[in-house]
Amino acid sequence: MPNISMKLLAKELGLSLSTVSKVFTDSHEISEQTKQKVLAMAKQLNYVPNPYASSLRKRKSKTIAVVLPEVADSFFSVAINGIESIAREKGYHVLIYLTHELFDREQAILADFQSGRVDGVLISVSNGTTNDSHINDMMQRGIPVVFFDRVCEETATTRITTNDRESGRLATQHLLENGCKRIAFLTLSESLSISRNRLDGCRQALAAHRLIFQENDLVLCTDKDADNRDIIKRLLQRKDRPDGIIASVEKLTAGVYLACRDLKMVIPKDVKVISFSNQSTAPILNPSLTTITQPAFEMGKAAAAALFNNLKRNNQQYKPETIVVPSVLVPRESTTGVHQG
Repeated sequence: MPNISMKLLAKELGLSLSTVSKVFTDSHEISEQTKQKVLAMAKQLNYVPNPYASSLRKRKSKTIAVVLPEVADSFFSVAINGIESIAREKGYHVLIYLTHELFDREQAILADFQSGRVDGVLISVSNGTTNDSHINDMMQRGIPVVFFDRVCEETATTRITTNDRESGRLATQHLLENGCKRIAFLTLSESLSISRNRLDGCRQALAAHRLIFQENDLVLCTDKDADNRDIIKRLLQRKDRPDGIIASVEKLTAGVYLACRDLKMVIPKDVKVISFSNQSTAPILNPSLTTITQPAFEMGKAAAAALFNNLKRNNQQYKPETIVVPSVLVPRESTTGVHQG
């Protein structure tokens, strides 16, 4: 016999729907005799309670959403592990949604959450995100939102970031200390705060050495690997080509290595390379890749912890704050030429 609804179960028992509902939440308002009567009939009729539907009526789904631009980037896959480690402790499920770097998809995903599908949202915005109105709509409906990695700086909520500006400065300083005179900065977006901050750090380090960042050394790449390979090849074929490259996101690293291979250029002899990356294969690339490594797991944990703190507040007054978890420079052969054992 197929499962029946709570409404039909109540009708069969001659009880109100609210009474039957309270039995399945083990309410103290219902006598033990009535509870046993309802449970016996439920078993007889093969009634199975729907905890998800019940939680929706209470506006508690025991589920949080993580909205990401992609999962190919190793930073996000590691960050998810950090998020889930906290969510499991709290008895929550985690749903992963991908925007594929599309702002309209990001808007649609968040609009879908307003039905009560999730209790809170962790988000790293797409590179096409230019405003935060869709995020503010969520928070005004009592659904807390916490940013991590890619943030909207003007939104009044918690933001979990790394020290992007300082990391951009350290990456540039490292290249300069290893003999570079002209440095190119590869990016996927000129509007994302992490891209702007990393570039600002690069400019600061150059200025400290009385060098000027040339505007044609800011290289805007795309989401397509083949296009990026060609863009980087054109960069390296210029008469005034750079002798150092900063890949501001992990996705661009392969394009640099492949472009150098195509042009028969040797890293780090002809050009030195550093990447913002959590790539586990960085030490075994040829040559091994110098990285600015973000604390992805710790950032994921911090973002989840902040979201659950907001859920406990149970109101729409979210605390605007930025929590910074520092990154680490890991020197390897792509800049130093020295094998790191």
